[in-house]
Amino acid sequence: MYREFIVPDDHEILETIGEWPEAEESSSVRLLTLQGEGDASISFSYDALARSVRVRWKNGKGQDILDVFREGATRMAVYSSESAKYILLDFHMGECVGKMEIQTSPNLAVKDHLLFA
Repeated sequence: MYREFIVPDDHEILETIGEWPEAEESSSVRLLTLQGEGDASISFSYDALARSVRVRWKNGKGQDILDVFREGATRMAVYSSESAKYILLDFHMGECVGKMEIQTSPNLAVKDHLLFA
């Protein structure tokens, strides 16, 4: 069964996270580049039509720390508290459901859970 990938609009992302999602040429992919301490960065891309996301975390030397590509995304939300900012993702893939939380500030962090439903 097809499930829509619901994403916030670009203005909501800018207001909450402080970054504007860049459009990749000739595709529906949007890209956020999140800067951390010591030149570490997370490139977060998402495609609402393909229901996919990719998280690439690089250290200050440009080496991959984490590279996750996942399909079956159903919801993306952005959230800001007094102490941190987050991108929250929900997934539904057949018999599996999952959640991913990307902390964008004050530090970069990624939490990911994928379980059988």
